[in-house]
Amino acid sequence: MTVESQISERILQELRRDGRIANVELAAKVGLSPSACLRRVQDMERRGIIAGYRAVISPTARGVGFVAYVTVGLSRHSNEAQRAFERACKLAPAVRECHNVTGTIEYLLRVEVADLNAYKQFHIDVLGAFPLIATITTHVVMDSPKDERA
Repeated sequence: MTVESQISERILQELRRDGRIANVELAAKVGLSPSACLRRVQDMERRGIIAGYRAVISPTARGVGFVAYVTVGLSRHSNEAQRAFERACKLAPAVRECHNVTGTIEYLLRVEVADLNAYKQFHIDVLGAFPLIATITTHVVMDSPKDERA
């Protein structure tokens, strides 16, 4: 790894920790002048390496007390069935992430709701209403000792 790429990686690490860090402080942390640091950040933004900045919102503050990863297998493996399932997920606020994956199932969902009763309602109203689901497996999150999503 070149010195240039090491500095860029350090910038990215700092921005992951705090996307609102002032450029002067970021520059000091990575050992660059503020103008050189700003140019490098702007270049990474322009090239799409930095795709955006987000707020990390407390699930508890949003009333989320139950998080589950749900695997979903479809009964039909057509483009039409997948597009329909993806549309249903986009319309369901409880589905915070929807990933099309390889293996024995088609989808991995991250579902966030208030509690177990709310999840049961989601399971009935959203997953139960989709006619092409063949299998559903729910993995309840008990703790997240490392979570770098932002």
